[in-house]
Amino acid sequence: MSGSTQVNCPGKRKPLPRIGLTCKRLTDLVLATGLFIVCAPVLLILAACIKLDSQGPALFRQRRIGLNGKLFEIYKFRTMYTGTPDLPTDEMLKRPSPVTRVGRLLRRTSLDELPQLLNVLKGEMSIVGPRPALYNQTDLTAKRQARGVLEFPPGITGWAQINGRDELPDDVKVEADAWYCHNWSYWLDWKILLATAAAVISKRGAF
Repeated sequence: MSGSTQVNCPGKRKPLPRIGLTCKRLTDLVLATGLFIVCAPVLLILAACIKLDSQGPALFRQRRIGLNGKLFEIYKFRTMYTGTPDLPTDEMLKRPSPVTRVGRLLRRTSLDELPQLLNVLKGEMSIVGPRPALYNQTDLTAKRQARGVLEFPPGITGWAQINGRDELPDDVKVEADAWYCHNWSYWLDWKILLATAAAVISKRGAF
């Protein structure tokens, strides 16, 4: 095996050093473990609030497209009523809101994303990377595959999320994700993490 992993991105193929990817994974494990321990009481309180607010499980599992197109189940706190169809955010906005009272708070604060720390610990996601598409977003998945986005681990937050989140059209999201792929560095991940914290505090782009 060679000492780098190739990512198929626009322009030219940029090799990712193995040491960089190793540091990325170690950082994921340290941050996810630390956050999970620190946030454990909050997770329990939020789960109880969700159960009291509406019928159904506190955790929501949904099939997403992961690394190299492999399907996996993403974990989130349930923010919608049980039985809501799996639709992309832009399609969901065209319908009467299925979001619960507690769900609105979770989405505004992005606390619904916290259970994805489990996906990070399992190695299915990274803390920073392209957001994984829904299993039924075939057009988006095809565009991402063509730009090499699927060759990178999906993340809880990413370059597209700090530059517009769900307001961005799919083509713009793909371009943003491809740019991240093409320009990835360990320090870029930290820049995105800091920008994500600022975006969450300002509640920018919350659905």
